[in-house]
Amino acid sequence: MHLMHCQAHLGKPNLMAYFWTEIMAMNRIAVLWVMIMTSSALAQAQSEIFNPMKEAIKASDASSLVKSFAESVDINLEGNINTYSKAQSEFVIKDFFKKHPVNDFSIVHMGSSKGGLQFAIGRYLSGSDSYNVLMRVRQVGDEYLVHEISFVKE
Repeated sequence: MHLMHCQAHLGKPNLMAYFWTEIMAMNRIAVLWVMIMTSSALAQAQSEIFNPMKEAIKASDASSLVKSFAESVDINLEGNINTYSKAQSEFVIKDFFKKHPVNDFSIVHMGSSKGGLQFAIGRYLSGSDSYNVLMRVRQVGDEYLVHEISFVKE
């Protein structure tokens, strides 16, 4: 019924244009659906990468946090930037947690660079102080390891 109605109003050449428009609209919907599903899967993957680090920070657990660190890590604590070994970084982070006990920590944004580096931006609350936290990770084999972490007071 719909086809005859369209044919009567549009004629044969216009009928093809009508169906082509409908097909293109369906293709756009399919492409949009694929994009949504892909971005959802990527967000889930990023969440899985950063979840152990997030939980370690929330618990002020430096030893668990450094399990996700590369052998050499750039640490920025309130503008003091140094490169530490994995073993040294545990003491540095433990001291930061001791001086600035966590009230809350949450990740507010996750993403990736064109080069494939993953990053997370978080907010660390300690007493009346708030810190922006940046973690950058690289894939090493089948693991994602932190190669840079920053705690910068707002």
